[in-house]
Amino acid sequence: MTVPSTPESKCDVLIIGAGPAGLMMAAWMARCGIHARIVDKRSTKIFSGQADGLQMRSLEIFDSFGFADRAWKEANHMIEICMWNPGADGTIRRSDRIPDVPVGLSRFTQIVLHQGRIERFFLDHIKKYSDPPISVERAVLPESLSIDETLCDNHSADSYPIKVTLRHLTEEEATPAQQSNGNGNDVRDGMFRSNLAEDDTDDLIRKSQVKEGAAEVVRAKYMVGCDGAHSWTRRQLGFQLEGEPTDFIWGVLDVIPITDFPDIRMRCAVHSASSGSLMVIPRENKLVRLYIQLNEIKPDASGRADRSQITPTTIITAAQKILSPYKITYEYCDWWTAYQIGQRVGTNFDSRSRVFLAGDAVHTHSPKAGQGMNVSMQDAFNLGWKLGLVVKGIAKPEILKTYQSERRRVAQDLINFDHKFSRLFSGRPAKDVMDESGVSMADFKDAFIKGNLFASGLSVDYGASMLVAKEGNAAQQGDGTDVSASRVRGKQELAKKVLMGMRFPSFKVLNQSDARPWHFQERLKSDGRFRLIVFAGNVLSPAQNERLNAFCGALASSTFLKPHLYTNIDVLTLHSAKRTDTELLRDFPEVLHPFDEHSGWDYNSVFVDDESYHEGYGDAYGNYGVDRETGCVLVTRPDQYVGFVGELGGEGFKEVERYFGGVLVGKGG
Repeated sequence: MTVPSTPESKCDVLIIGAGPAGLMMAAWMARCGIHARIVDKRSTKIFSGQADGLQMRSLEIFDSFGFADRAWKEANHMIEICMWNPGADGTIRRSDRIPDVPVGLSRFTQIVLHQGRIERFFLDHIKKYSDPPISVERAVLPESLSIDETLCDNHSADSYPIKVTLRHLTEEEATPAQQSNGNGNDVRDGMFRSNLAEDDTDDLIRKSQVKEGAAEVVRAKYMVGCDGAHSWTRRQLGFQLEGEPTDFIWGVLDVIPITDFPDIRMRCAVHSASSGSLMVIPRENKLVRLYIQLNEIKPDASGRADRSQITPTTIITAAQKILSPYKITYEYCDWWTAYQIGQRVGTNFDSRSRVFLAGDAVHTHSPKAGQGMNVSMQDAFNLGWKLGLVVKGIAKPEILKTYQSERRRVAQDLINFDHKFSRLFSGRPAKDVMDESGVSMADFKDAFIKGNLFASGLSVDYGASMLVAKEGNAAQQGDGTDVSASRVRGKQELAKKVLMGMRFPSFKVLNQSDARPWHFQERLKSDGRFRLIVFAGNVLSPAQNERLNAFCGALASSTFLKPHLYTNIDVLTLHSAKRTDTELLRDFPEVLHPFDEHSGWDYNSVFVDDESYHEGYGDAYGNYGVDRETGCVLVTRPDQYVGFVGELGGEGFKEVERYFGGVLVGKGG
């Protein structure tokens, strides 16, 4: 009898896991035109529960892909936080109100919408843009990984150093077992994804291996493990998560509450005198998420709590004690889970710039700050365009080293923040100033306000590298990885409020040709292109006009950059003269608004910092800290982070060319 051979195939990028991080990676692959596959061991996507908070930076990213409006319309909007603390008599009282996010940081605020809807937006986007089509292959998991070390340094088009055997599961195998809810109702249980549950990957592989024809071999150029805290990919690489668990156990309920608690539709942080703490997150469709400290559930000798002790009844009973004298119950529960607080970060985020880890695979923490889904997606947002441009031969493979340098540092900062925040939240309130073992509510409020700025995602500051032309030691500003090759140094003083290494902020500007107001950041779409932003200054000044023409002449004639213009480098211009005194075709060189024989001039690339008829004055030059007369030139990466700031003019162009020379592959290179 002939044994059938295992089928083999090739792809550029293999993505393991189809949660938010994996789908963000797949979205980049779709936008960059990369042949990618994405597999997930579960039979279906998420339909309820799981992550829900969307921070401001995530919404900016969604907008750059084009689907932020879908989330914005469906979600509940978080406007205010109410602090509830015990008074002298031990009864909880509202002690403070603060804005949910610091005012003026972004054109968005924080919203709440369950993970299943976020996954749907990604899936629709991937379907729209992927060619060849990328679709999630469900009930599929990897069972073996090998890496040909001799091929890892060869990033040519025909190098496939990664070999993965995939195992196809049955519907029954791919559907996780649900724990009894204790009340006979059919409520979705998220315990199988909790850190209180054992990983079932190895057990699934053993059960599936008895079936013939259920395996296939995939050879890939690159692989990304977005497969969660129990990451199979991380274990195959031999990498570890470093950190420690705590004894704090929290339950989570998504319910439509029946309650007399007055702030149930506000985000609330509630500390009781002796029954623990609780967070209220108002959700869409009248749902409310309750994060509830389970004081009566303790880890056993193994360090892990007994899952069987935790049911929706256990969790709501704890909530009722914390909220007393207010009453709370429910008839409808949409989802529930429980978890043990712990903070851990991966020792490595990649292996040989070939296999990468993202999201919960390299950092785990408590969910109350709304960071899990957001930081996971932003890991993939950082890595995806880099992989896409390297696969296409546009960017140098060396830029892949910046993924660990940039994102591991963010993960370390996240763990440090969460370590402090979760302990303040779970601690007993101090009875008075002499109560040293209790938590000061003033300290908690201060940490909460500072934590909101961190949690927004807008304080991320990537260190110096070939992609970020800032001063300083590259290894110290990152996680220690050496990313200093081919570095140039920009001139930060020319754009004092647009910091290299941070995301490009947004202010209102007007289109020069039709006077329509735009948030400038809206023009930085996630399509894999760098943006060369020319702050042209006062173009009606003869001296400034000369500088602008010198820069544009050098750009148009550059043998290195010209092949990349408009395909890999988009050019945007913002000037400061009066809109009504300037003309697109008269005052701006053609390279800033190129002509196409089929579609005419480009009318969507030149903008002006001037007053709008209907939306006021954005004062973009003032808010960006750029001189209105002399301007400057700035480069943003495909992920909207600022890579370079330099002078406008012929000499300034040479520095721009040097920056791109360290990142992009030259013509014929």
